[in-house]
Amino acid sequence: MTTVIKILPLGFASNSYILSEDLKTAVVVDPSEPRILDELSSRGLQCRAVLLTHGHLDHIGGCGALFEKGAAIYCGEREKDFIFSRENYSIFCEPLPKFEIAKTLCDGEKFNLCGIEFTAISTPGHTVGGMSYISGRNLFSGDTLFYHSIGRTDFPTGDFNQLKSSLKKLFALDGDYAVLCGHDRDTTLSEERKNNPFAGLLD
Repeated sequence: MTTVIKILPLGFASNSYILSEDLKTAVVVDPSEPRILDELSSRGLQCRAVLLTHGHLDHIGGCGALFEKGAAIYCGEREKDFIFSRENYSIFCEPLPKFEIAKTLCDGEKFNLCGIEFTAISTPGHTVGGMSYISGRNLFSGDTLFYHSIGRTDFPTGDFNQLKSSLKKLFALDGDYAVLCGHDRDTTLSEERKNNPFAGLLD
């Protein structure tokens, strides 16, 4: 059974999620800060892989530290160039990141990391190559879908019509999922289908 640990941010950062099947190796979704290394160490876990929902600094701030320890970093196939672009980093006036992408993922791609099964779902709109991930009954939505809200589209490569299409895709998934968001509290897909105020814009 996969253990999922939510790491809340300190300051300007996103939620990070640690997943482990064997309680020895781990996959991290959106390592927002370098201190994710301390969180892993305190649990006796070694990060083997990182999944990025998108490339904004508040989601990738810990990638360099994990990359130095040997973690392979994955992102959506259309997000790689944006992650390393001046267009992205001009938002936050930060230097370009010091890590590499091991592999890019396409929509619907199924893969296994550390004994954990994942499905990648292309969800652009917040950024050009945004990606969400399903593992079991968990949906890691990044900054696409929040509790009773959605991601903003006023940063470079953001597109509201693309975001609406991405939300439709998520809402059309069969059954219910725990939605583990990039910021604030988590929710469920059934809750957002019923009560997200933006759901009415998707008809």
